[in-house]
Amino acid sequence: MKVTSFENITLEDVNVEGAKNAKIRWLIAQKDKAPNFALRMFEVEVGGFTPFHNHPWEHESFVLEGEGELVLEDDVKPFKKWDVIYIDPNMKHQFRNTGDTLMRFLCIIPIENKTVPKKKSINPFASGTANNC
Repeated sequence: MKVTSFENITLEDVNVEGAKNAKIRWLIAQKDKAPNFALRMFEVEVGGFTPFHNHPWEHESFVLEGEGELVLEDDVKPFKKWDVIYIDPNMKHQFRNTGDTLMRFLCIIPIENKTVPKKKSINPFASGTANNC
């Protein structure tokens, strides 16, 4: 079990090619012995964005603050505070902050190994190790 403020969780740079002024907090993850899902909070500064990428898992996101656009291979979808976003597996996507304030959103992804929480050595969303997430 875990109960804490998000402010107590390390805010890390998203050090991936193609990202700009984006940060992440691994709110709940393998380091917490979560068996199925990781809950992350992204913070994207004005004019910033996550990398344009794809992967075999879905994204389930909820916008807490700000506004932006979801960039897809052949479309752009605007979003704002309180919007819900679902991204299919393997769909290329990018979150861009198009507003004039910080954009903050939650993102839930599945944990790869559902039987035994396992430490990852590389974190695709931050520099260095994955902080056991």
